Amino acid sequence: MSNYQISDFELIRPYNDDEIQSVFKRLLSEEAFVRLLSFLYPASLEKTVERISKITSIRQFQEEVISSYVKGVIENTTQGVFAEGLENLLPNESYLFFSNHRDIILDPAILNVLLVQNGFDTTEIAIGDNLLIFPWITDLVKLNRTFIVNRNLPVKQMLESSSRLSNYIRYTLTEKNSSVWIAQREGRSKDGNDRTQISLLKMLNISGTGSFPQNFKELKIVPVSIAYEYDPCDYLKSEGFLKRKKNPNYQKTKDEDLKHMETGLKGRKGRVSFSFGKPINEELQAIEPLTVKNDQFTALAETIDRYIHLNYHLCPGNYVAWDVLNQKEDYQNFYTAADKEYFLSYIEEHLHRCNRHGADSEFIRETLLEMYANPVENKRNCF
Repeated sequence: MSNYQISDFELIRPYNDDEIQSVFKRLLSEEAFVRLLSFLYPASLEKTVERISKITSIRQFQEEVISSYVKGVIENTTQGVFAEGLENLLPNESYLFFSNHRDIILDPAILNVLLVQNGFDTTEIAIGDNLLIFPWITDLVKLNRTFIVNRNLPVKQMLESSSRLSNYIRYTLTEKNSSVWIAQREGRSKDGNDRTQISLLKMLNISGTGSFPQNFKELKIVPVSIAYEYDPCDYLKSEGFLKRKKNPNYQKTKDEDLKHMETGLKGRKGRVSFSFGKPINEELQAIEPLTVKNDQFTALAETIDRYIHLNYHLCPGNYVAWDVLNQKEDYQNFYTAADKEYFLSYIEEHLHRCNRHGADSEFIRETLLEMYANPVENKRNCF
């Protein structure tokens, strides 16, 4: 850990067990947090508050509060969550779970449920400070083993922040022996076209003291492919594309962020799958001979993307979207007439919803189809 002390991580690290009750007292004094508890546990608010007051560890909080709620979301809004590839990983090892990103809250939350069900510990979670709309949200996420990624800083501060973040991630993996989840790019993929951000890999490399392959072998990167059969926020993302088309400087408001979070939790998702690859090690040796540093980073990003695309679990709607968008029938054997009718009615339902706000129907329709077709296109390009 180059030139960093543990105390340097105070502003970004998750909370520890001995801090949990003081944080709970602070949270319970926040009206917005109490309203959130009322929303999450409408039938048992008093019992929930009482239970929280007796929690003594982060793991207990994750199991009794976070996981309990996430399991309810899974039961009520999905047709099942499936994991594959964990048999290739060791529960006592730490990994950098490097994944595509669909939902602000649920991606790492479901990941942790799956890990615990399969004998692994929960991971620490990287989250951008742009989502921490209020101080109490920061408190809440840091109780869930989340560390903070600072964004939109001046250049000098950004360099310092990137170095601190890189050192914290390497420290967590190698000294705390705790796994980490991080999305492959800043923010979620809004069009289903999952691509690793090279600047993220450069940030991870800052804290390394060895060669390029040594630095990344130490992190034990595991590509993770996350697929939702239906993205609850798909129509909101399409509306965002339309707003950006009309106004290139458009930025989501805090209210819109909250709407995305709520829709992601409540909306239907169909089948959800998490596909875990193997740690990227041998591939790093093939990258080492490249003499230009940027070429090494590009090759690593392409390697990660290839595994995410190959392991991505495609559903009938993905194939329907690709065929309809390209006016072909390449994948007609991968879906039934009923599958096609259901998916297209799903798209039409969202068009009707967006049209109430005077949206451009053809633009919305095309962007919705692209979201579901792009994972197919990316897998095609792997062969």
